[in-house]
Amino acid sequence: MKKIIYSNRAPDAIGPYSQAIVCNGFVFTSGQIPIKKSTGLMIVDDIDAEVEQIINNLQFVLEEAGSSLEEVVKFTVYLTDMSLFPRLNEVFEKYFVELPPARSTVEVLSLPKNARVEIDAIGLVKTNV
Repeated sequence: MKKIIYSNRAPDAIGPYSQAIVCNGFVFTSGQIPIKKSTGLMIVDDIDAEVEQIINNLQFVLEEAGSSLEEVVKFTVYLTDMSLFPRLNEVFEKYFVELPPARSTVEVLSLPKNARVEIDAIGLVKTNV
């Protein structure tokens, strides 16, 4: 059985999809781009702030699902410019010091709303939601 997850602390989906789905003890998030829920605006021109906003958005969705950043087992990162990869790593190092999750990073031609980065996550669910 699957359950749709919605966090009112994270930006709303910009299409016909859920923020996340919980199924069989895992949470699968949709990709997040650096939109601030409070303003509805996207952070641009500061890759550190962009990645941090995405991680915060993912954290809100994961918490709503009964999970957390610490329970993430895999991230997939989409970058429009692989030269941003070192900065991405520096931000991730701040959040995932011990037991970092698996991660794939791929360069793509474009992303929704012309974002430079999008990240999705797969995590373990700690509590019943």
